[in-house]
Amino acid sequence: MAGSSGSVALAEKLQGLNGLFAIHKKKGPTSADVLNLLKTKLLKEAGVKQHPMKRKKQVLKLGHGGTLDSAASGVLVVGIGKGTKMLSGMLSCSKKYTTVGELGKATDTFDAIGMVTEEQSYDHVTKDDLESTLKKFTGHIMQTPPLYSALKQNGQRLSCLVKKGEAVEAKPARPVVVHSLSVQDYNPPFFTLHVECGGGFYVRSLVNDLGKDLSSCAHVKELIRTKQGPFALDEHALQEEKWTIDEIVKAIESCTQLVPSEVVCKKLKTNLLSQTLNK
Repeated sequence: MAGSSGSVALAEKLQGLNGLFAIHKKKGPTSADVLNLLKTKLLKEAGVKQHPMKRKKQVLKLGHGGTLDSAASGVLVVGIGKGTKMLSGMLSCSKKYTTVGELGKATDTFDAIGMVTEEQSYDHVTKDDLESTLKKFTGHIMQTPPLYSALKQNGQRLSCLVKKGEAVEAKPARPVVVHSLSVQDYNPPFFTLHVECGGGFYVRSLVNDLGKDLSSCAHVKELIRTKQGPFALDEHALQEEKWTIDEIVKAIESCTQLVPSEVVCKKLKTNLLSQTLNK
């Protein structure tokens, strides 16, 4: 009986969770895969039987605040319960990335998991050349999204259509903002960049475009999202071993204390505080 009452209490606690928190996504799975794993773990801990992919009559509602590539790792902001309604605000918040690019090779996906489509010499590229070229990619710029992306055509993701061999139209260039962009290391053919950008920006497209502007080509070798809005990787992102109900309760409570510096994220804090007051 004691075990049964404990399971009921955990299930009630789980179903009562509402808010935002961050988890550490590992390299490999898609963002959707990670959410399904998180949901499976939480339902199992609470003793609730439900297929994590089943959408009708969801016992547990989860969502994320912006896709992180399967080949990338780092901060993935998660909304649970009513917190899923706040995720749209995370899409426009600024994000920070550390990326390692490789000169001399271009791929169809603009990252290391794709097929090599072009090879060019890079011996002529100096660190000064790289730093100088970065200036044209800083500030308010126009950027063409990659074909392998979560953007949709006729209701389906471009990446899925491309993999099926179907005809895909490239999305037109769109305005994006890059707050800061700097070279942290240069050891040809590899270079490391720190990027702070707004919503809708693709680091893969940046690296691909950089390669072209340097009269060579390039792709992303490694990509880590170190911050999204107020959520920093080292401070707030829960490692997989902490994907438990109690740890998420603590994370949601901590989230209400975070004060986003970005003006676009002020609505996020307002919603969280309002939710706390109405409990």
